Amino acid sequence: MHLSSFFSRKRSYVMLASMLLMLLLTACGNTNTQPASPPKTSVAPPSNLMVPGTLSVGSELTYPPKEFVDTATGKPTGFDIDLITAMADRMGLKTNIVSTRFDTIIDDLNNKRFDVIISGMHVTPAREQKVDFIKYVRSGESLLVSKGNPENIKSYTDLCGKRVGVQGGTIQQDHLNATSTQCTKSGKAPLEITVLTSQNEVINLLVNKRVDATLQVDAVSSYYLKQNSGTLEVAGEIVNADPEGIAVRKGDTSMNIAMQKALDAVKADGTYKKLLDKWGLSNEAI
Repeated sequence: MHLSSFFSRKRSYVMLASMLLMLLLTACGNTNTQPASPPKTSVAPPSNLMVPGTLSVGSELTYPPKEFVDTATGKPTGFDIDLITAMADRMGLKTNIVSTRFDTIIDDLNNKRFDVIISGMHVTPAREQKVDFIKYVRSGESLLVSKGNPENIKSYTDLCGKRVGVQGGTIQQDHLNATSTQCTKSGKAPLEITVLTSQNEVINLLVNKRVDATLQVDAVSSYYLKQNSGTLEVAGEIVNADPEGIAVRKGDTSMNIAMQKALDAVKADGTYKKLLDKWGLSNEAI
């Protein structure tokens, strides 16, 4: 072999290897700069997040189908969780769901444990004195009783002298207290109200016949009715349909505006309706 031919071939191999290396580097560079799917960001995020790039969300996770822990994954799930995640996505944010008690959740927000609350929280004048709300659904409440309704409970007026379970800090607790007051004013026995910290505990009272009825949001009644088929039933009609809201700290304009715009965005692109349908809550749309 001629020496010149040997060097010529060697140069060709080196040039070919260099070209392949350049192509490989170019391909790798494109992978980093071209995401597989376009970002859904369409709303400017709030300027005062506790953790940059993350929306911290307080929620009491025993309120299915709104918010609860998936036993298969150990992760929070439900309509509220899906909705707030979609809203955060529109702002280019991740979500961090912080589990907390419902009876302390507003104090936890105001003490800056998280940025917002989504937890099946009804909007009430008393709560509006402490936080601002972005209304996102409207829900009523219903009574659950043992199968066959042995105490013949059809409405609040039938609760006088009865044992009733409810989750602490809820508007349902307020309604039961008001009902008990009316009972005594009418010369009847007051309600025997048992207040517990989680909805699961409340339902267990009824399943074990330690109370005659429980009061909760109708969607929650429907969920536990399915989970306890043949054991429980709904008594009477759905009442007190009121809006639920995402809570932000009082006067937190940046957070309030961003959350409202994010909610508007998921409504406009159809995500809101899809999530309501997914969780069987289409009747709660506003």
